[in-house]
Amino acid sequence: MLKQIALKVDVETFRGAREGVPRLVDALQRHHAQATFFFSLGSDHSGRTIKHLFRSGFINKAKRISAFQHYGLKTLMYGTFLPGPNIGEKCADTLRAVRDAGFEVGVRCDNRLRWEGQVVWQDEKWTQREMDRAVDSFTRIFGDAPKAHAAAGWRTNRFGLRHTQHLGMEYSSDTRGTHPYMPTWDAEIIACPQLPTTLPTLDELIGRDGITLENVAQHVLSLTQAGCETGHVFTLRAELDGQIWLPIVEQLLQGWSEQGYELVSLKHYLQNFTVPELPRHEVKFATVEGRIGKLAVQV
Repeated sequence: MLKQIALKVDVETFRGAREGVPRLVDALQRHHAQATFFFSLGSDHSGRTIKHLFRSGFINKAKRISAFQHYGLKTLMYGTFLPGPNIGEKCADTLRAVRDAGFEVGVRCDNRLRWEGQVVWQDEKWTQREMDRAVDSFTRIFGDAPKAHAAAGWRTNRFGLRHTQHLGMEYSSDTRGTHPYMPTWDAEIIACPQLPTTLPTLDELIGRDGITLENVAQHVLSLTQAGCETGHVFTLRAELDGQIWLPIVEQLLQGWSEQGYELVSLKHYLQNFTVPELPRHEVKFATVEGRIGKLAVQV
């Protein structure tokens, strides 16, 4: 039984980077927890989510998680009524401070709305260009190329998986699943291990099936009570979990500690496995409860 939970922090907005990230760093340090932070580094165009208003489930989810409360009016105007600030340029010092505090850092994407909205149907040239932009920004900020990748919104394609191999990534966390594996796409083997998110996120749970702000931490802790042969990966979001929901995160950190878990970075978590011996699993698009649209899922 592997008593580890690897914590993955997704940072997708200017406000999340500027405000949520330092708060999460502080909370993690107080609970003696490690984590891996994955950054979106291009322009924050969050206001363009308005085009998703007519997608099935979008309005219901926005109401369920009180999206306006988390993102704020200014963020929801970026890219439409206000120019979208460049996260990597405006928040470079904050991002470097995460690394300097001893946390692992990785790359997420350049423009997360463009990636999430188009990657499923785009070609190899587009996919590589988007990933290379993000890698170039990361390298300018940190002085070294990233060694870990996490696809925005758990959406990717065959070319994205393939390019993580070409970029020399030590691992990626692009998918949802149950345990670490070597990905395949239509029988093509990708030589870059996947560490999928294995537990539901807070925003997938709150407001569904009787789960509330008051009992969501207890629900998540019930999922980890029995332990797991290969441990878990839990994803936090700087915009949500680093701000209004931070007290819930602290309940989880304390609860997992009491359950006997070590809270680690994804790089540390990967050290438990012999990469050449990881099982192969196909990546397919499938729905995940609490999320809109189809995600890349381990099958």
